[in-house]
Amino acid sequence: MTYTPPGLSLEQWGAELRSKWGWFIALGVALLFMGAFAFANLFTATVASVYLLGIVMIVAGFAQIINAFQVRRWDGFLFWLLSGLLYGAAGFFAFYNPVLAAATLTLFLAVMLIASGVMRIWSSLQLRPESGWGWIMASGVLTTLVGIIFLLGWPVNSLWLLGLVLAIDLIFHGVSEILFGLALKAGR
Repeated sequence: MTYTPPGLSLEQWGAELRSKWGWFIALGVALLFMGAFAFANLFTATVASVYLLGIVMIVAGFAQIINAFQVRRWDGFLFWLLSGLLYGAAGFFAFYNPVLAAATLTLFLAVMLIASGVMRIWSSLQLRPESGWGWIMASGVLTTLVGIIFLLGWPVNSLWLLGLVLAIDLIFHGVSEILFGLALKAGR
């Protein structure tokens, strides 16, 4: 299913996108520069990502506390209130001790990668008679190995690992936006 904004045909939407090819390239270049900056400053990028997560958790905590008082007569009042307080406390903790928060997030990331990889390996074994099951197995093995490598380097790698993940994501996103913009330009 293809998305088209209301009131535009698919052809009009395509023409509109193609006319904006330069913006996609500009965005890609900006993302590449931000990714290169993050790559050159991994610790700073790690702390920045922890602070951003802290802000999100504080806002989510306030929203849940407000929601708790909106549904005060409901049996879940204490659940919403405690949940909001925990979110807010975790957000403030991220600002109070970003290095420890980064270590906690890195450990969580490693464990989640291992769990995700093991689940993909298990899924691939269930799909074994089907063609292509090996790709899912390979993905699971790679994800599990990355999680194990992250875990073996913990807690020392928590000073730079989140920044590295952010830098790689920004660089890949930047390259994809540039390639998309160039493809739009070629399709004019």
